[in-house]
Amino acid sequence: MLAAASGLLLVSPGPALAAPAANVSHDQLPTMSAEPDGVQAPFAELADANTGAVRWSRQPNTRAPMGSITKVMTALVVLESGDLDRAITVPPGIIAYDRKYDGSTAGLVPGEVLTARQLLYAMMLPSGCDAAYTLAESYGPGQAGFIAEMNATAARLGLSNTHFTDPSGLPAPNGYSTYSTPADLVKLGMRAMTLPIFRDIVRSQTYHQPAGPANRDHVWRTTNLLLRDYPGTLGIKTGSTDTAGTCLLFEATRAGQPLIGVVLHSSPTSDAAAATDARHMLDWGFGPLLSLIPLP
Repeated sequence: MLAAASGLLLVSPGPALAAPAANVSHDQLPTMSAEPDGVQAPFAELADANTGAVRWSRQPNTRAPMGSITKVMTALVVLESGDLDRAITVPPGIIAYDRKYDGSTAGLVPGEVLTARQLLYAMMLPSGCDAAYTLAESYGPGQAGFIAEMNATAARLGLSNTHFTDPSGLPAPNGYSTYSTPADLVKLGMRAMTLPIFRDIVRSQTYHQPAGPANRDHVWRTTNLLLRDYPGTLGIKTGSTDTAGTCLLFEATRAGQPLIGVVLHSSPTSDAAAATDARHMLDWGFGPLLSLIPLP
């Protein structure tokens, strides 16, 4: 069950991100509102990605399902374990797993052999639940072992309101038992984005895996609409289930200032709604000088 809704938390946006250009007077700059307008998500947070200082939040410590944002933790466990060039055979179990939950897939076929690095692209871009299952099976070893490591990593990172029961974020049959909070997910995103390989993966719009002796040809495309539509976007991950609604963990930068944020349940079904919420938050966070700051 969701925790009781807490009040709105507003945190001062702090100093301006940049000084006005010499030929621009303060009278020409729009006034910055006290909070971002038009954000539909009931659970959200925006923070400075360098320091973690919170700029704005809404129910930051309320537990909620987050769908495939869970895969950020799955990727983190794999990356911290290392051996990304190990060859992994896609197991038969992906078929029943995907059918049981109607999960999104990367089009993997049992018996294909891919490296862990390739499977990370398959998991993070098209949100392949088949890839998440395959990685968990190999690195656990087995699903239970891997999920235990996910929860141990959450505890180590101080994510006290986060719990995992699945490597993809798919719900339990009678509800959900994989959950987190906006505050915890921002911390998780900040940790993952310190890893160069992770950053390279989540900022990619497409990844082509050519056919090889033991694998099919694959083209994986990101589900993150911000990467296409919002200049300066660096990632990170979408999420969507019937219970979680549409969710997005995101990071973008302007003039060397990165902001990281998350929205949970922006809409029951529309990925565009989560991206729109994120754009509202980023535009507000980058402030009235947004149009004057050169793109990265």
